[in-house]
Amino acid sequence: MNDEIGRIFQEKTKYRRGQLGGLSRLEKWPGRYKHYSGVPRIKLPSPELGNKTSLWECLRRRRSIRSFKNLPLPLEILSLLLWACQGITAREFGVELRTAPSAGALYPVETYLSAHRVENLEPGIYHYDVSAHALEKIKSGDFSQAIARASLDQDFLAEAAAVFIWTALFARSSWKYRQRAYRYIYLDAGHIAENLALAAVACRLGSCQVGAFYDEEINALIGIDGQEESTIYLSAVGFPL
Repeated sequence: MNDEIGRIFQEKTKYRRGQLGGLSRLEKWPGRYKHYSGVPRIKLPSPELGNKTSLWECLRRRRSIRSFKNLPLPLEILSLLLWACQGITAREFGVELRTAPSAGALYPVETYLSAHRVENLEPGIYHYDVSAHALEKIKSGDFSQAIARASLDQDFLAEAAAVFIWTALFARSSWKYRQRAYRYIYLDAGHIAENLALAAVACRLGSCQVGAFYDEEINALIGIDGQEESTIYLSAVGFPL
């Protein structure tokens, strides 16, 4: 039966004409933003969107890079990459729109960062506060080896300057879309990861998206419960060899 879970999921989350049972508002929406109180906050430099490589050239050059130089990532570049993932680009009809699309503009995906080598940023685990374009420090320390071990011992994650960790707060979407929400959440994460991949190329960096990891080990590392919020995707970033 276990090998049929994916098939069952696909079947049970289908929309059928006249039977949109998955589309129903629940009692309370948890809101679009997550904040950590009582932790150090690092205000990021404003993203500089100047003369970068063209979109078409970024598409042509994008590759999965698994070998990185032992060089620190400038904080200004990290700021730009975070903005490319989920930065606010406009405010319309009472909604703050972002660089990546999201079903219903509900934005269930949160961005965390394992900073290994970033200029003017202490190594540690951070949460990206989208609304303030700032980082909230959750843990201090070098977690590069822990990230690699938790990712099926893929050593290149330890070599990266930083690893982006995307989680989902499922209630943000299931509040409206119920079981269909899970499809939308995974699609949202894909949009965000592709934004990062193209932005990395524009900044002359390499990235590699990673879906293979021990879920509970990554969840424990960033301090989330794995039920209401759980890790769904990673991406390593650094200067390519």
